[in-house]
Amino acid sequence: MNIPKLPLGSFIERIEDWLTLYFGPLFDFIHSVIGGMVGGIETGLTFLPAIVVIFLITALAYWIGKWRLALFALIGLLLIDNLGLWGPSMQSLALVLTASVLAVLIGVPIGILCAQSTAVRNIVTPVLDFMQTMPAFVYLLPAVSFFSLGVVPGVIASIIFAIPPTIRLTNLGIRQVSDELVEAADAFGSTPGQKLFKLQLPIALPTIMAGVNQTIMLSLSMVVISSMIGAQGVGAYVYRAVSQANTGAGFEAGIAIVVLAILLDRLTQNALKLKQK
Repeated sequence: MNIPKLPLGSFIERIEDWLTLYFGPLFDFIHSVIGGMVGGIETGLTFLPAIVVIFLITALAYWIGKWRLALFALIGLLLIDNLGLWGPSMQSLALVLTASVLAVLIGVPIGILCAQSTAVRNIVTPVLDFMQTMPAFVYLLPAVSFFSLGVVPGVIASIIFAIPPTIRLTNLGIRQVSDELVEAADAFGSTPGQKLFKLQLPIALPTIMAGVNQTIMLSLSMVVISSMIGAQGVGAYVYRAVSQANTGAGFEAGIAIVVLAILLDRLTQNALKLKQK
């Protein structure tokens, strides 16, 4: 049976052209805000000499995770500096932090709405399934169309790819708060805001932080992919090494990404434990 091909691709391209035509100023504004955030964080990370920043991060790691995490931070960051990858690593870290902060700021309120409304959850869940199963490379195409090349489309693609865990686990954490506690809050005359901020969110915090941790890790996994559309940083070194079959340079850049990933993972995990003490 010869069934005509559905014009799905051309339909998506017409939507893309329509959005570019009528929402150009909005995309320019978002480009300026995100570009400013990345630039500000990168300036903050590179304003001081690398050795000073390394000792500051080591002190933070000691406060949050004690001497083992501090020792790993000191050795790992000194290794990155020794390999000559300090500047690119801070560029990548700025991209990851910007994407993670925006993903959390957008994802937590959506997760709260999902927890408070089954109808909203039923609408959002298929969208999240789509976002998590679509290959990450596909997100680069509309991001480049709306925001041109550079770090900003990389941040946008990272947010889309990394935000689902924060939404899902915020929803799950609030829904897991026991009904008895919620009924007790209602019995004492708590307003919806008091019930949310003084009961549900504090109890759900460990689950929410698990989602935030996954969001940070997924953002970091987009570093190399983002380099394909012009985002600078250590991911560009990996991409260049792959295209030139330079195994040594690729391994060095990969080690820098691994150090950042482990450090961010342990810092977020231990930050929650520190808060619970």
